[in-house]
Amino acid sequence: MDYRPEQHLRRQSEIRAPREQGKRTDCQAFTVWSLPRDPALKTISVKGPRVCFVASAAAVGGAIQRNRAKRRLREIFRKNQGLLTTNIDLVFVARGAAARRPFKEMEQKFIDACKRINPVQAP
Repeated sequence: MDYRPEQHLRRQSEIRAPREQGKRTDCQAFTVWSLPRDPALKTISVKGPRVCFVASAAAVGGAIQRNRAKRRLREIFRKNQGLLTTNIDLVFVARGAAARRPFKEMEQKFIDACKRINPVQAP
């Protein structure tokens, strides 16, 4: 599946909502905040989950580590977004281990998180 531009959470209010009102799922190398979207909202016409990736210098390290952590999280999301419901907003917050852990291990942590976020759809 593709990770399309319309799936990006861009506004600060869109990014803040899952962190303030959503459910937190800890995955050791990263944290996922999830918030189901209101189906009555007609302003959002996105098919699929919307997402934002955050990596702070304090938590992850320098620019190289932050960019690597975000690239890895984006790829994990892109490959496994079919496990999520289509009407959900996600915020991924990387930790220092996100740039160092094996990719397969992080991918498995994301799959486990998907099962906790929406247990009905995940295999």
